[in-house]
Amino acid sequence: MTFAALDARAEHLLRELAPQVLGAVLRRFRDFAASEDAVQEALIAAAAQWPREGIPENPRGWLIHVALRRMTDHVRSEISRRNRETAALEDLPIVVAPAVHAEPHFDPDDTLVLLFMCCHPALSPASAIALTLRAVGGLTTAQIASAFLVPEATLAQRISRAKQSIKTSRVPFRMPDEKERAQRFGSVLHVLYLIFNEGYTTSSGPELQRADLSSESIRLTRAVHALAPEDAEVTGLLALMLLTDARRAARTGPVGELIPLDEQDRKLWDARAIAEGVALVSDALSKGCVGEYQLQAAIAAVHDEAARAEDTDWPQILALYTVLKHMSDNPIVTLNHAIATAMVRGPEQGLELLSALDGDARLSHGHRLDAVRAHLLERSGDHESAVALYRAAAEKTSSVPERNYLVMRAARLSEAT
Repeated sequence: MTFAALDARAEHLLRELAPQVLGAVLRRFRDFAASEDAVQEALIAAAAQWPREGIPENPRGWLIHVALRRMTDHVRSEISRRNRETAALEDLPIVVAPAVHAEPHFDPDDTLVLLFMCCHPALSPASAIALTLRAVGGLTTAQIASAFLVPEATLAQRISRAKQSIKTSRVPFRMPDEKERAQRFGSVLHVLYLIFNEGYTTSSGPELQRADLSSESIRLTRAVHALAPEDAEVTGLLALMLLTDARRAARTGPVGELIPLDEQDRKLWDARAIAEGVALVSDALSKGCVGEYQLQAAIAAVHDEAARAEDTDWPQILALYTVLKHMSDNPIVTLNHAIATAMVRGPEQGLELLSALDGDARLSHGHRLDAVRAHLLERSGDHESAVALYRAAAEKTSSVPERNYLVMRAARLSEAT
């Protein structure tokens, strides 16, 4: 949903509180779909009232109260409907359900419980991740579809089925024990990774990044890391987030324009976050069982430790991407591997590697393959082809800053030729 009438602070607050309110309502009513609808109604009410009346002193309590009232009305309506049906069949008196006035206990870890509940093994991994991105991350169906590289209608069906599965399997709203957590860790980490990515580079809209999403994903990852401090992949994911988020202040210019990595003012990078991230990934890699998040964190560390773009150890990055490529069939990894290859062995070799992705349906509707190919063609000296692909990529992205960057890149290159 959108909060067009709200200022930035109130909008950020609503996005931050939404999963907490959903957790509190679920703790009381245990009906995922109805609880989510009630929370959405509470958010809509806030978007209508807060601009006129101001943000309440206890905004979370306000939202919980409104959502509970909506859920109570829903429950009473359902009971009345069933009573009427039963009475019509059996000629019995109608029983009116009492109103629910007490608010549920709020636990600051409700969002974490919600995260693990949505990743229940009763759901397929794809459905669990989609549902969690919606409930915990607050992402829209379109944003999740973009992250999954699938049509929006497919994602909507997955989310609907996942809600129904949660309801019929009667998944309890509680923190799972250690054994249960281990079964869900893969999905939980993937969800946190995707939430962070959407926050770091938003798939659509006027802003390049959403700090609320990336910050919340880091907070939740810290909480998961506290539950499993010896898990090397949890540690690696936290390191990856910190090392990547450390560059946030340098990624946009005065009017929100995108600044690519090699042009960023590295003095704006967060040295404390980099130091923590490097320490974490070093600890994770020392455990001996290397995973995808650890490798990505190691790549981010190589970038962050270079004082200047030209000091970047691209051979080491290429070696890490080569290992990662053997672990993952993610086409984005292949794209980045091609870029690293181009930086070490020349753009022609990078372009050759990209040809393997031409028939990949996961990239057919996105802009990234065209953008990367344009970048490598520019480096190879084929400016005319690069301009055409920069423009094609710009037409495919829903992110305004990315579109503007690609159009500007094409314009500058066209003027220079």
